[in-house]
Amino acid sequence: MAECGDTFRPGRASVPVTKVEISVSCRDLQDKDFFSKSDPMCVMFVKEGLNNEWHEYGRTEVIWNNLNPDFSQKFVINYYFEERQMLKFEIYDIDSNSPSLSKHDFLGRMEVSLGEIVSSHGSQVERQLYSGGKSCGKIIFVTEEVTSSREVATMQFCAKKLDRKDFFGRSDPFLTIKRCNEDSSYTVVHRTEFIKRTLNPVWKPFSIHVSTLCNGDYDRMLRIECYDWNQSGNHNYIGSFATNLRTLALGPGPNNEYECINETKKAKKRRYKHSGMINLMGIEVVNQPTFLDYIQGGYELINLIFIKNYNY
Repeated sequence: MAECGDTFRPGRASVPVTKVEISVSCRDLQDKDFFSKSDPMCVMFVKEGLNNEWHEYGRTEVIWNNLNPDFSQKFVINYYFEERQMLKFEIYDIDSNSPSLSKHDFLGRMEVSLGEIVSSHGSQVERQLYSGGKSCGKIIFVTEEVTSSREVATMQFCAKKLDRKDFFGRSDPFLTIKRCNEDSSYTVVHRTEFIKRTLNPVWKPFSIHVSTLCNGDYDRMLRIECYDWNQSGNHNYIGSFATNLRTLALGPGPNNEYECINETKKAKKRRYKHSGMINLMGIEVVNQPTFLDYIQGGYELINLIFIKNYNY
């Protein structure tokens, strides 16, 4: 989750505040690449400081070859109830490894107050993106108040006998994990890596904050989707299943062996059973200690190493 400290302002300490998480998606973006689709990234700016200027707050991951991205990287920011906090979102087509935004193609921007999107109460807020005064796609927000959970879940999945999606070979499967929102829509919270040419993948273990995964609600529905990766960005849907963290926390076994269901195939084929099995291989949920926890736990002596840089 993208997060940074807010600029200090006198009197802010007495203003009611809560932490909110902003999820971002885009639709119908401009295609800036000649031989493929755009590779979008979203950048969020906040207007703050003594001069009330725009400052970059954070960036999402890059979604390759996709004009309708659902970013899994979230923005977490303090919401001050009695202030008008202006945000600006800009979308770029990433063309190189350069961190400079000027090196990438600009796809569109929009400005909105944090209060405007927070007032949606877990429902989607849709706005137009603009470039040069012209509409150039849509941006969609879902905001939610963040719980104080410090838990981190580490888990690993594997699959067996997935459907073959590639005509000349096996599938290149990956998983997308989504959590259910208050309006019954879904937000992407994690994607695994894709594994080439296999119908029996074993994905790498990954860690995710419980606040990101389900906002601390162990019973919140999670939808896990399996896709066959394609370089074009048109990934083929294999199937999905539903679960929640409370069930996943039970660990490997019958409770966490899932039929991967392709709803379209199931509706068309009377003898359809499933498109493979996806199993939980392991899970661990632990509390992530804070700096204060280390101090209180007896780490009274902290060594600081200062490296002097003479190259200036």
